[in-house]
Amino acid sequence: GTKIFNSEKIDYSKTITGVTYSNNDAKITLIGVEDKPGVAAEIFEPLGKNGINVDMVIQNISPDGKKTDLTFTIKRGELKKTINLIETNKKKVVYESLDTNDKVSKISVIGAGMITAPGVTYKMFRALADEKINILAISTSEIKISVIIDEKNSTNSVKKLHSIFNLD
Repeated sequence: GTKIFNSEKIDYSKTITGVTYSNNDAKITLIGVEDKPGVAAEIFEPLGKNGINVDMVIQNISPDGKKTDLTFTIKRGELKKTINLIETNKKKVVYESLDTNDKVSKISVIGAGMITAPGVTYKMFRALADEKINILAISTSEIKISVIIDEKNSTNSVKKLHSIFNLD
């Protein structure tokens, strides 16, 4: 469950309080998507209406103002359905190609102390690099950093991050 309490009781003394992972994910990247208002809504509306939960969403900058790449994650079991919905909607959403990977994991470090502690990002990324783990996508918020990696590296990543952030 979730415990809700006053923000004055949040513990900012420990930078990272947890490492989480999910091994049941798939990554989809739409390459060369038209960069115009409403495109993201056209991509995600059919997914939402068909009960597909989208997790991470990353859109790259459009250097020419015309095309961009859009990456998002879903649960692995929803991959075929998602691809079918995207391809069915191709008249509304123009893109050059679609890339998928159904052997990915999401690894996250979480902690309210990140708000006031510089260096968490580099420590996480350096720890993964030291283990020769490639990051496929990155998403952040004030209190969480999530990365998508190859599924085979999940256990090693979690162990390394627990060690780096003194959670052992």
